[in-house]
Amino acid sequence: MDTTHCHAAWAHQLGGVSLSLISDFHPKGELARELDLYLENSGITDRATVIIDAAGVVRYAQSVGVNGKRDMEELVAACEAIDAGWEGAPLRTAEAPRGLPEGAKLYIRDNCMFSRWTLYTRANLGLDLDDALPVVNVSRDPAAKAELERKGGKTQAPALVVGDEVMYESADIAKYLASHCSWR
Repeated sequence: MDTTHCHAAWAHQLGGVSLSLISDFHPKGELARELDLYLENSGITDRATVIIDAAGVVRYAQSVGVNGKRDMEELVAACEAIDAGWEGAPLRTAEAPRGLPEGAKLYIRDNCMFSRWTLYTRANLGLDLDDALPVVNVSRDPAAKAELERKGGKTQAPALVVGDEVMYESADIAKYLASHCSWR
């Protein structure tokens, strides 16, 4: 039931992941209830791993209990078996994701958790490679701060500037980047 921001931080700690993660944060536990993983009395989900294939079919589900530890070797083997058995079209190409027009820029601020979350999203989508999405820090660069104010009318960061559009909310920025720059 973690938020998308929590997932972004987790994926960043792993060095990035190329799979979709489901956030069951709101409505709280809706998917977990469908999978019988919601622990109603505690208001949390059981610690479980559910792998859903590209066709939307649950291919693997295992609970390790609230305090349990996942067997990563078993999970890797399960993923490899599911991948080997996939008969559909390839899910992605070897090329990095595209989707941002030239000139797109991410403005961030020091000591801002929302800026940090947008940076996690950027890294998780591979947009930090080859500076596919340039970042400027308005806390350290007065010219960038003035530029952001000219473009959007305020100096709030994080801010994603794409063409004439300026997005300020980290959740909106993450959603935009994921929908325009993901592997699918």
